Amino acid sequence: MLKFKEKLANLLSLPKEIALDLPVVTATGQGELIIENYKNLIEFTDKTIRIRTRDGTITIDGNRLILKQITSENLLIAGRISGITYD
Repeated sequence: MLKFKEKLANLLSLPKEIALDLPVVTATGQGELIIENYKNLIEFTDKTIRIRTRDGTITIDGNRLILKQITSENLLIAGRISGITYD
């Protein structure tokens, strides 16, 4: 089914993140991170944030991490981001 959706998105020139509900991660330096198309928050501490997406888990490591904004579609994370891992 995923291959069909991917082919259809290509045929219709639709962005894959929309057609396939993939996460979009946008970093602004080491201080801010926006994650779009997330499913839920798994873990939140001031050093680690783990987020479930349709595609797997994203782990954010750093210091003084805070969730600056949470909506049903986006997370805005601020702090000193030292690493982003995709599992």
